[in-house]
Amino acid sequence: MVDTSLLARLDRFNRRHPWNHNDLYGPWVVRRVAASGAGRVLDVGCGTGNLVDLLRDRVPRVTGLEPDPDTAGHARARFAGVPGVTIVRAGFTERDPSARWAAITLVAVLHHLPLEETLRELLGSLEPGGRLVVVGHHRDEGVADLFRAVVSALLNPLIGLAAHPRRATTPPPHMRAPTAEPSHTLGEIRTAVARHLPGARVRARLFWRHTLVYDHPARTDTA
Repeated sequence: MVDTSLLARLDRFNRRHPWNHNDLYGPWVVRRVAASGAGRVLDVGCGTGNLVDLLRDRVPRVTGLEPDPDTAGHARARFAGVPGVTIVRAGFTERDPSARWAAITLVAVLHHLPLEETLRELLGSLEPGGRLVVVGHHRDEGVADLFRAVVSALLNPLIGLAAHPRRATTPPPHMRAPTAEPSHTLGEIRTAVARHLPGARVRARLFWRHTLVYDHPARTDTA
């Protein structure tokens, strides 16, 4: 039986020393994007722009989409006048449907969107040879997920204390965007990904995350 008082104490501690689980995977995302040689990247649900800030050092042009008005405002102010960076206040469904990208990134965004439809549209938004890099959030199910959740819960306060040693009274701006609980298990996500993005690599990760990398086949000329 779960000790609810212990969970409550952990929650209070984590709130005093907040850190964004998504930022842990930022460098990993950038390495996958840079390895693809992409020149134009679309970051869907860019938040206040933490990933954009990392990408812009490795990619000539980065466009961030962010539907939340306050969060998009922070990102726009942050990158005002920065060459090669564009922040658009819009969600993925409001993007230019005719645009194609050399790489697309989504970090803790896919679970906010309809899974099957979004995977199809992401595929259609990639250039031939383009790369999709996703850090996703899924609903736990089964022993393996429970094990990772326990390890993550134990590590979480340690990383929070190291990343944010001073007590916080309010969450930082990059942690104030609207959140949603995931509705799909990792197994369900893998099934949908296999259907729409054959060959994609999906891996379970710590801190209630999984990763997905998909390379769109390059166009080849036929005789």
